[in-house]
Amino acid sequence: MSVLVDKNTRLLVQGITGKAGAFHARSCEEYGTNVVAGVTPGRGGEYFNHKIPIFDTVLEARKITGCNATMIFVPAPSAADAIVEAASAGLELIVCITEGIPVHDMMRVKSIFAESFQNPPILIGPNCPGIITPNQCKIGIMPGYIHKPGPVGVVSRSGTLTYEAVWQLTARGIGQSTCIGIGGDPIHGMTQMDALSLLNKDPKTEAIIMIGEIGGSEEEEAALWAKQYCNKPIVAFIAGATAPEGRRMGHAGAIIQGSQGTATLKQEALRAAGIAVAPSSADIAETLITILEKQ
Repeated sequence: MSVLVDKNTRLLVQGITGKAGAFHARSCEEYGTNVVAGVTPGRGGEYFNHKIPIFDTVLEARKITGCNATMIFVPAPSAADAIVEAASAGLELIVCITEGIPVHDMMRVKSIFAESFQNPPILIGPNCPGIITPNQCKIGIMPGYIHKPGPVGVVSRSGTLTYEAVWQLTARGIGQSTCIGIGGDPIHGMTQMDALSLLNKDPKTEAIIMIGEIGGSEEEEAALWAKQYCNKPIVAFIAGATAPEGRRMGHAGAIIQGSQGTATLKQEALRAAGIAVAPSSADIAETLITILEKQ
């Protein structure tokens, strides 16, 4: 099984005619993802790669193609509106790759989701690498070739560290069920806890890797949830242990403010929940292997 995406996913690409959108739409299609439509206002009636229809609106694309997921490459000033448009059209999964969306815009998106939708769609991102179920569906910018089908779920705030963990697993012959890059912006959709819950429910996911960063409290909240509800082994790594207070490191959300959000506090919360913490990014897979061997 898988989480959220599989061979039946019908993908729409918002911003498909832009440079980045076109490149990654082709990459997803080459991986085997069923890309059924694109949206670029004013380009309706054209075709991408001579076969994928382009529409002016998401609603029109959904009505005609039955798309149920979208990948957003709309420029930052308009990306929040693109998210809301996709949600209003009834898409079930929204993956927003765009980075640099103003925090105020994402606050508005979160407010609209809470007030206007009884069952809001699942939003991954923004500023994220996306989601992949190996050999079934890739929605995002991750290198597909490093992934291998298997029993380990991965959730991460960092794109590059997701790739590092996946490559370590694959190099040791350990495959992945679904890998989710949730993004590192201060305000985003899916949280660490949301992803852990999905992976915990998946019968084919036997273990989980969670990669966090300094800043915020998502890892602590996920640790509390996992201690009470998760029945699968988890290995975690927290990036940014050497970051000075008040200085943003990497992602917009990776900043220590006062005594909150430090790597030390996150690591302590994870260990208190019975979660193994990898000592470095190079030890993520080995830490998981050690845990599995003890079971």
